[in-house]
Amino acid sequence: MQKTDKEKSRKKLERLARYLDSLIKVPGFNARFGLDGLIGLIPGFGDTIGALISSVVISEAARLGAPKVLLLKMALNIALDALAGTVPVLGDLFDFVWKANQRNVYLLDSYLANPRETVVASRLFVWGLSAVLIGLVIFVGMLGFFLVRAFLNVVVGVV
Repeated sequence: MQKTDKEKSRKKLERLARYLDSLIKVPGFNARFGLDGLIGLIPGFGDTIGALISSVVISEAARLGAPKVLLLKMALNIALDALAGTVPVLGDLFDFVWKANQRNVYLLDSYLANPRETVVASRLFVWGLSAVLIGLVIFVGMLGFFLVRAFLNVVVGVV
């Protein structure tokens, strides 16, 4: 892919991210929100629609040659945005602040400017997140074990 094609794609993604995350300025505040936040207000499936539209950034990043670890980090940004958006009111406020699309365009820009550094940082992020998730699973498992054990001890007097 030629440099001009990459630059055109990057500019399109920046424009899309601006429309989705910061198109509308809130009068009297230094705050902006976009169409993604408005779409997320639709009960039931608004956040799903927003995530599908946001996936355009990921697919374009893949076309531009972004590594899988960076694409995974971008997908996690969108997943967090969509998941938090499912919580009434607080999720919508989070959706207005998180700006996953602009974060993802920034990640792509960082990768295109400094591929090695961005890949290393993304790998560290994914490994750290994996460690936290494994720790969380172990913690929940142990907590469940001890709660069942305490319940059996109190109710049945078995343990």
